[in-house]
Amino acid sequence: MGPSGPALFYYLNGPNGSTRELSGEPDRAERLEGSLEARPTAGNTEQSRSKGSFLTLDMTDPTPGFTDTDLLAEPRLVVEPGVAARVSAVAAPVLQGMGYRLVRIKISGDAGCTVQIMAERPDGSMQIEDCEAISRALSPVLDIADPIERAYRLEISSPGIDRPLVRRSDFERFSGHLVKIEMVLAHQGRKRFRGTLGGVEGGALRLDRDDVKAGEDPLVWLTLEDIAEARLVLTDELVADSMRRGKKAERELKRSLGLEPPPPPHALRDRPKPPKKPIPKNTKQHRLAAAKTRRGNLDPVRGD
Repeated sequence: MGPSGPALFYYLNGPNGSTRELSGEPDRAERLEGSLEARPTAGNTEQSRSKGSFLTLDMTDPTPGFTDTDLLAEPRLVVEPGVAARVSAVAAPVLQGMGYRLVRIKISGDAGCTVQIMAERPDGSMQIEDCEAISRALSPVLDIADPIERAYRLEISSPGIDRPLVRRSDFERFSGHLVKIEMVLAHQGRKRFRGTLGGVEGGALRLDRDDVKAGEDPLVWLTLEDIAEARLVLTDELVADSMRRGKKAERELKRSLGLEPPPPPHALRDRPKPPKKPIPKNTKQHRLAAAKTRRGNLDPVRGD
């Protein structure tokens, strides 16, 4: 769970798994699809729907637990154009109000039209319950705003392991990992780069390239505002790091909900270390040395 793993699926379909076009009726509140059957599976959250449909699900309260307001309100550096930008303008405030951050919106022609909304908690974690909550809250809002002019399928997903990096904090969090970057403007005669993230200084990103030719400098500084797309490369180190982050986030979520007791004092790794014991000054070695000094450095066995 957490930031690791593929996207998380959650379906909301009609009684027979079908939807129908709803149009030409005066009262939108009366144009209800009927009771919906929720079927969670592993993967991501999809919502089969038609333009103009209205869901009979309640809005969802913000996510429980501590939320870093600075990370929650951090703007994205990489944004979408066109229709995806209209969906983003509707979805981002709803997600932020629930305690989530918008990562990416992608509109594709799969299964007619699919709108994928990728979201996460400020700490990068994401549970299947989060996908379900977002789907329930966001679907009626999109119905009212109507940013897409045709029938589509809504899909809520987690960022996954080889996730896109869209915020400054993303590049800082995954420093030391391998990444692929595509620039809007060419830098040093090229737009595509691959290498290890080396942190962020000011408005520039440090990248240690792994595809350099003989005689080239592997170190390059890329302007954050000129990045068109950035994505992590799947490696063993990234998988291990994501699993650690996911387990930690899951434990913290359970503790915040009261589903898991706090760790015992002896299991806390961040507790201050006890002070070191003073070095003893009255050992056998000290007593022998003192006796030797009193005898005037004479060996008791050999004598004079």
